[in-house]
Amino acid sequence: MQVINIACVMQVFLDTKSMLDKHSTHCPIAFGLNLFGDRWTLLILRDILFQDKKHYGDFLDSDEAISTNILADRLEQLETQKILKKSRDRLNRKRFIYTPTAKGLDLIPVILAIVRWSGKHDAQTEAPRPFLRKLEKPANEIEREIRRRFKWT
Repeated sequence: MQVINIACVMQVFLDTKSMLDKHSTHCPIAFGLNLFGDRWTLLILRDILFQDKKHYGDFLDSDEAISTNILADRLEQLETQKILKKSRDRLNRKRFIYTPTAKGLDLIPVILAIVRWSGKHDAQTEAPRPFLRKLEKPANEIEREIRRRFKWT
């Protein structure tokens, strides 16, 4: 088992330069945070993976009330990073559908880990108890269930 260099971890929290220059480090934590580590990006991924949202308007309807300019920016970033794929809706050619790519689906264990941790430590969590109990099973079972929904993408 490899141990992550503690200096690399501290850089994520202390080095403001790395926040400005997304390619200043190859620390795995910094790399991940640069791609998907902000609040809005993770909430968009949550909406797609767990709430079956796929259209721009669906994301605007989320309880967290993301602004249109931030939503447009995050969707573009996720598409540029090949975490999401944008395609025309077959039923309404004026609309676009956002679906996870293989790279996006690889984030399922990360998001499940956040849900599991939050469910354990947030006494007022909105996560349904049956889902949290399901997370006590091996994570790969839940991941397979989610991946099956996107097999066609």
